[in-house]
Amino acid sequence: MAYQALYRVWRPQTFIDVVGQEHVTKTLQHALLQQKISHAYLFSGPRGTGKTSAAKILAKAVNCERSPVSEPCNECATCRGITDGSIPDVIEIDAASNNGVEEIRDIRDKVKYAPSVSKYKVYIIDEVHMLSIGAFNALLKTLEEPPKHVIFILATTEPHKLPLTIISRCQRFDFKRITAQSIVNRMKLIVDETGVKCDERALKIIARSADGGMRDALSLLDQAISFSQDQVTLEDALTVTGSVAQSFLNQLAGSIVERNVASGLEALEGLMHQGKDPARLVEDFILYYRDMLLYKAAPNLDESMERVLLDDEFKKMSEQVPAEQIYQLIDILNKAQHEMRWTNHPRIFLEVAIVKLCQMEQKQAEQVQTGEVGQLLSRIEQLEHELQDLKVHGTAVLQEAAPSAHKPSQRSSKKSFQPQVGKINEVLKHATKNDLNQIKRHWAEMLSKLMKSHAALLNEAEPIAASADAFIIKFKHEMICQMAMDNHKFIQAVVDALQQLTGQRLTLLGVPEEQWGSIRESFLNSHQVHENEPKVEEPHIAEAKKLFGEEFIEIID
Repeated sequence: MAYQALYRVWRPQTFIDVVGQEHVTKTLQHALLQQKISHAYLFSGPRGTGKTSAAKILAKAVNCERSPVSEPCNECATCRGITDGSIPDVIEIDAASNNGVEEIRDIRDKVKYAPSVSKYKVYIIDEVHMLSIGAFNALLKTLEEPPKHVIFILATTEPHKLPLTIISRCQRFDFKRITAQSIVNRMKLIVDETGVKCDERALKIIARSADGGMRDALSLLDQAISFSQDQVTLEDALTVTGSVAQSFLNQLAGSIVERNVASGLEALEGLMHQGKDPARLVEDFILYYRDMLLYKAAPNLDESMERVLLDDEFKKMSEQVPAEQIYQLIDILNKAQHEMRWTNHPRIFLEVAIVKLCQMEQKQAEQVQTGEVGQLLSRIEQLEHELQDLKVHGTAVLQEAAPSAHKPSQRSSKKSFQPQVGKINEVLKHATKNDLNQIKRHWAEMLSKLMKSHAALLNEAEPIAASADAFIIKFKHEMICQMAMDNHKFIQAVVDALQQLTGQRLTLLGVPEEQWGSIRESFLNSHQVHENEPKVEEPHIAEAKKLFGEEFIEIID
């Protein structure tokens, strides 16, 4: 007899052999014992999860000579006949190749005939979503009210393609992906029974590559057994599945941690020489970091790991990479994977991604600054509320709270910041528009050079006057002005940044907005000639005065 594949030899013959679908098998077993058999079932789920096998087992169980039973005996003539396909009362139909109206009409015409040998005639329609609309319509009435001796079992991997009128006429059972550990346990049983020597790590690699399908796992195991010599090793499983060894992934991750571009590209070159697919490599690397993130969040959830084995090297690597950096790594790899789908040179994008990962800087210092800025802004908001309350109720509160014999002076109760009026007047004497415009031109670039905590102090501030030696900044809030002028590091940073941009070392003076008006007015009253305006009248203004008369001209700066 010709050799049979493992998944055919080890096809489940009882419900207990259907791995990972206990929610389905228990329900069917209880229904069989209570003789509550439905006329139509819908088995849906991923490939290789046991849908067709469960359908055949159910067909044997309802027709078993020892029924009602929860499991077919597989010993009576009916069970053996259904297993080897010699009984015509269990009809398997492949809807992918028999999807026309005529085939369904043939079923509808023959369904009225009683079974020849067994108790029930069972129709198993595989890949039922491939039926045409006409075929579904032809099946509707028969599926809803078949003869008492007929059971329909529909199997599909894409239940969303079925009409709702078909789904509503069936008992639906959703088969789920089989866990990697369940697949490993099943393969252990098979290799023990067949006498094949197999490394347990190889079984885990095969199970994770099977993507939740037992048939895929057994096909890969069959291939690995044929590829190996005396024993299925980890290297055999990696070769057959096309996966990347975890040691290479650990080496790549180590190069990223150490910021070693040469080592990372060297590891990548070694993988390419082994014939690994770049798309498969980047997918494995994404799953590697995904598992690392899950391990850091929940170390006990071993079953949730998609790609890695929890060895000492992986655990050590997990301790070295913070969770925030893992998010960035996965994001870069995901973008590379997306770009690799639309190019003829995926290796280039993979190499670029490795270089980016190795050169990526941690954002810890920036995060600390962000935290400081958040605290500062929160404090500023609190101070603004207090300042507003003082403006509204401050005078009355202070008068009531302070004893009459010890009243504070009016100046100290209203204003806590005293601008340097003398220096400000000196700047105004020599101020020019060109000096001010130079500051304004470089203002935005200067803000970008400052730390976020320093730039936050200038959110509602602007330069209002400048000379060759100094410039004045107007702050909207007096409290912010005081915080800025008391912060020597802030003043130094602003002056240094402007010096880099303008080439001039200027002195910084600050003034609150509410005090600026009185200072400016006082200066204008004491100086007849405003030195911060051009002394020579501009030509277009002089021409306008000649045409219309000076009394009709109003100059607005």
